[in-house]
Amino acid sequence: MKTRFASILALTVALALMLPAFAAAEEGTASIDLAPSARSAILMDADSGTVIFEKNSHDQLPPASITKIMTLLLIMEALDNGQLKLTDKVSTSEYAASMGGSQIFLEQGEEMSVEDMIKGIALASGNDASVAMAEKLAGTEANFVAMMNAKAQELGMKETHFVNPNGLPVQGHYSSAHDIAVMSRELLKHQEVTKYTGLYQDYLRKTSEKPFWLVNTNKLVRFYSGADGLKTGYTSEAKYCLSATAKRDDMRVIAVVMGEPTTKQRNVEVSQMFDYSFAQYMNYSVIEAGDGIGTLRVQKGMTSELPLVADRPYSVLLKKGSATKDIRYELKLDDTVKAPIAAGDSVGKLVVYDGDHVLKEFTVESPQDIAKANWWKMFKRSASSLFR
Repeated sequence: MKTRFASILALTVALALMLPAFAAAEEGTASIDLAPSARSAILMDADSGTVIFEKNSHDQLPPASITKIMTLLLIMEALDNGQLKLTDKVSTSEYAASMGGSQIFLEQGEEMSVEDMIKGIALASGNDASVAMAEKLAGTEANFVAMMNAKAQELGMKETHFVNPNGLPVQGHYSSAHDIAVMSRELLKHQEVTKYTGLYQDYLRKTSEKPFWLVNTNKLVRFYSGADGLKTGYTSEAKYCLSATAKRDDMRVIAVVMGEPTTKQRNVEVSQMFDYSFAQYMNYSVIEAGDGIGTLRVQKGMTSELPLVADRPYSVLLKKGSATKDIRYELKLDDTVKAPIAAGDSVGKLVVYDGDHVLKEFTVESPQDIAKANWWKMFKRSASSLFR
């Protein structure tokens, strides 16, 4: 009897210990430690945002120059909305030129194009270039930092607070591997950014007497097949950090490590994270960019119906070899959508199922502004409905 009880007890304990591993597998999170030397790490599918592996990913840590991912994101958004052009000239202030650490050695009063400043940030991790661009976009570094924190809040980055645009050590400046993956994913929506972050080398001041040779601080863009970004970081406090991305076939992943002891270990562990994801997982396309996904009906708007078209491909992350015949999606729009609506406002969600099991939910946003209808528009609409 005692022997049987002991056996049952041992089995119960064993099952209890296995539960976390089962839960991790169910959520698609690897239960093995892919980054043993890192203080914090995360591996994420860039398209769906599915987390493949994580380790202390919500710990608040100094991000060093990975901070510049947010700086680059705001620059890319400004280019998209027409606030900046790549050919615009950026003047260097005395303050921007005074930055220490990694720099492209800008001199006070020196002018450089936005595109060259981006290269200086993306390849050489220029602290001076980051501040010069911050002042160009927001007038002052402080105003730009406010923009950075507002964007972080918009993206749901709850473990992040910025104090400067370059990541130089200062009290109160922190982030987490999870938040860094989130802002990296957002930056990668601007597909043209990898044109810069994926470069291994280039020159600044090409036509001057003192051309400046840029070599990417992220060596994986040269030595790992498919790697094309994003940003390295190092301070004595933060140790060696990296937010890296690689794409093979139709799958792009993001790997973030923080607090690595050496650059070699940082690169080895990120390479292993990439290898694991490409060997074990695949992206299954649910909707292609440009596909119609439904119609949004808007109450009291100048437009009463708005076609919804996928602005990008939608896919789900699956283990290689998984069956896909029962994968489907449903568009679930909010019951009441009233004007006015701003472009980007959430209006519902796209739910992807495997049979009856929810695989992923994507937020659906309004593709454009919809103003509130005036009384004449409402009158004509009511009259038309009456006569029909």
